[in-house]
Amino acid sequence: MANGTREKWDPALTRLLDTLQHPSTDLPSSEEELGFLSRLLRSKELHALVNAHNAILGDGRRYFPVLSTSSEVLSDVLEELVSRQRVADEAEELFALLQRPHLQGLLYSHDAVAQKDYYPHLPDIPCDIEEEEETIKIVQLVKSNEPLGATIKTDEATGKIVIARVMHGGAADRSGLIHVGDEVVEVNNINVEGRTPNDVLTILQNSEGTITFKLVPANGKSGARESKVRVRAHFDYDSSTDPYIPCKEAGLDFKKGDVLHIVSQDDAYWWQARREGDRNMRAGLIPSRALQERRIIHDRSQVSKNGEEIGLCSVSASPAVISCGGTFPASPRCATKPRKTKKIIYDATENDDFDREHIATYEEVAKLYPRPGIHRPIVLIGAPGVGRNELKRRLIDTDADKYKTPTPYTSRPMKPGEEDGKEYFFISREQMEEDIEAGKFIEYGEYKGNLYGTSSESVKEIVIAGKVCILNPHYQALKMLRTPQLRPYIIYIKPPSIEVLKETRNACHARSTFDVHNSRGFTEEEFNDIMKSASRIEFLYDHFFDESIVNADLALAFNQLLNAANRLESEPLWVPASWVQ
Repeated sequence: MANGTREKWDPALTRLLDTLQHPSTDLPSSEEELGFLSRLLRSKELHALVNAHNAILGDGRRYFPVLSTSSEVLSDVLEELVSRQRVADEAEELFALLQRPHLQGLLYSHDAVAQKDYYPHLPDIPCDIEEEEETIKIVQLVKSNEPLGATIKTDEATGKIVIARVMHGGAADRSGLIHVGDEVVEVNNINVEGRTPNDVLTILQNSEGTITFKLVPANGKSGARESKVRVRAHFDYDSSTDPYIPCKEAGLDFKKGDVLHIVSQDDAYWWQARREGDRNMRAGLIPSRALQERRIIHDRSQVSKNGEEIGLCSVSASPAVISCGGTFPASPRCATKPRKTKKIIYDATENDDFDREHIATYEEVAKLYPRPGIHRPIVLIGAPGVGRNELKRRLIDTDADKYKTPTPYTSRPMKPGEEDGKEYFFISREQMEEDIEAGKFIEYGEYKGNLYGTSSESVKEIVIAGKVCILNPHYQALKMLRTPQLRPYIIYIKPPSIEVLKETRNACHARSTFDVHNSRGFTEEEFNDIMKSASRIEFLYDHFFDESIVNADLALAFNQLLNAANRLESEPLWVPASWVQ
């Protein structure tokens, strides 16, 4: 073999090969075995493998991935590029490149390796194989300011200390050596048999430097695979005030509206999650959907319809096991005192018992990217009199060709001077009743014996025409509007405090929307009705809102509405996951 080739060989392998070829070599092996070993040591594949090994570990350092969320970075870059496509050809080209399946597949593969999402699923060891000795593994971790990222518990059946949970991205998880179900035998050479989890915690707290675990591996363990699920939270959570969380240090706090990356749902009561966009690889504990629903039912059952306590529920000492009884609280309701009112076309029948009992905890979401020429409808929800009509009118006035509102349908006869399709679409009552029964109307109502309504088809026609559809329907229409076909952006127009509401409306001499002639200001009772109706809408449907705008100052509220409309065209936004599948 040429000397130039041998110069590239690993020195240790070269010396071993020379030893085998030395005439004085006296090994207890056959010529056939020596020949096989000699050919193996000469093989290019072996030398390439050894060189790669030396390149990685030759300097004595261990290498770890810089991050395990490169696919999330890809999403962030795509978001940034959306706003730059119109000003730079390079941005448009990069945007198209980053959406190619091959590149995205490469990044997902990188993340899978970085997250150790590559463990093979091996069959269980046959039960008839008897082992004389128990397998023991020794794991060493360097103690630092970072939590170990694992919890322990006493196994109820055996009384032994076992690993209860391994937090994704934590030190224990990154080691790849500690798994759920592993039995803890010793910690720093201290036998923990007969001890409690708190005793083990004390040992860990008093330890310095390297911590050594002696573990009995769990049967049938496999690598934990990280979930890709994202959810929007519909409640606030503070782990420091939760008496049932298994480990307060492992808790993840969040606010209502935050988007969370659920990395593990293996536990029925405690999920592991990260806040979306958080670069910290270590996950935290949050209550599962099932647990949070039980808690909300428990809270609601404490209040009767008149707001009085009706007794305590039974809460077990075991984490996340809550049983309860009782009734749901009454939702705020509007005053029903009859009066002369302005015609309300879309006063749908209010039957919201089901909505009142709906429990919103988490909603699975995904990002929806804006598409040129296809605009999401903007839906303004709020109490009568809060100012939705004025905000809608001002938005349409900014660009009447771009912002459109659908023409309603009616069963009443056409009046002189009216044109079909301009003020209304005029159809027979029989036809309209058939269409209502078929679910073709997103909202409808009856006034003075005539039916009025807005069809979902008229909304679709505006979207198909490349316009932005603006709606301000009755709040119960949300159930018909919030669909994968329409994909609306729902903005809740919220009243300020009642003091500010009175002050601002009276200062600008606002005309009452409850008066048929619109010739007077709001009464004290009407102000109260606005606040009660707003409370009711929030109680029932706030989990549907994409954004809330407080209409204290009309100019400021309109500016917020205009910014939201512009954001819809330029930024990817979180929507229900079913809308992008």
